Amino acid sequence: MKIEEIYQQRKNEKKPVISLEIFPPKKDSGIETLYQMMDDLKEVKPDFISVTYGAGGSSLVENKTLELASFIKENYNIETLHHLTCVNKTKEEIDQIVKEIQKKGIENILALRGDISGELTVSDFPFAKNLIREIHQLGDFSVGAACYPEGHIDELCSQENTAHLLAKEQAGVNFFISQLFFENERFYRLLENARAARIYTPISAGIMPIMSRKQVERMIFLCGASLPTELIKIIHKYENDLDSLRKAGLEYALNQADDLIQQGVEGIHFYSMNQSYVATSVLQRYGGEH
Repeated sequence: MKIEEIYQQRKNEKKPVISLEIFPPKKDSGIETLYQMMDDLKEVKPDFISVTYGAGGSSLVENKTLELASFIKENYNIETLHHLTCVNKTKEEIDQIVKEIQKKGIENILALRGDISGELTVSDFPFAKNLIREIHQLGDFSVGAACYPEGHIDELCSQENTAHLLAKEQAGVNFFISQLFFENERFYRLLENARAARIYTPISAGIMPIMSRKQVERMIFLCGASLPTELIKIIHKYENDLDSLRKAGLEYALNQADDLIQQGVEGIHFYSMNQSYVATSVLQRYGGEH
C-alpha cells in the first residue's frame, strides 16, 4: 500500500498517521533485538516503518536496508519506507537500486540528498528534488522527502527553506517527514509557511525521545536543532542516571506528540532508534493498525 493512500485513509478517519523509524544494525546481535521489537508490535502496529540508508550509502548498507525493509513487509505485514540517498551516485547506480527495491515489492521510497562527507565525486542528482523526479520515472512509487522545521543545517533563512519544500512538491513528492525538533512552535511555523506558499502535501512531525546527553549533542551538531530550557534542565538533572533520563526523555516526546495531535497534525514520525520501549510506548498510547 502506498503511504500517500495511508495519509488519505487516516484523514478520512480524522486520525494522524503514526510511523516509526529504524536503522539496519551493524551487528547480528542488533538485528535479533530489532526483530524482538517487531514481535512486541504484533498487536498494535504502526502505519508504516521507515528504514534508514546509513551514512555514505555503501552497497553493504544498501543491501541491509532493502533486506530489512522487505523482511518487515513480508513477515509482519507492515508497510515499509525505504530510504534512498543520491549524493555521490550516478544515474545508473540509482536506477539499479530502485529496480531492486521494486523487485522486492516495496512501493515507498524516502528520497534524500544525503550527507556530504569528504569530496563530492559525482553530481547526477545534486538535490533531493532531482532524485524524486527520477524515482517517479522509474516506477509507480509513493515518494517522500525530508523537511526541516528549523531549516536545513546548510540554509540561512526560512524563505529558502520554504522554497525547497515547494521545489520538492513540484518534483512530485507525495508526503513529507520532518527532521527532529524539540519545540512544537518550530513545526507549527513550518506548517504555516508551507500552507501560505500553497504547499498542501501531507507533513508528518518528526519526534525523537532523548536517551543520552551524547545523543542530544550529536543531533544538535548534525541537524541544528535547538533545545528548550525545559529539556536542558531534564538532561542536567538526569545525565548521570540513564534510566531516569530515558524515562523523562520519552515522556517529553510523548507530551510533544499529545500537543501535536490536539492541533490536528497529519502525522507523527517517531525516531525510535531501534528501542523497543520507545516503539511500544508510542503505539500503546496512540495506536495504529489493529
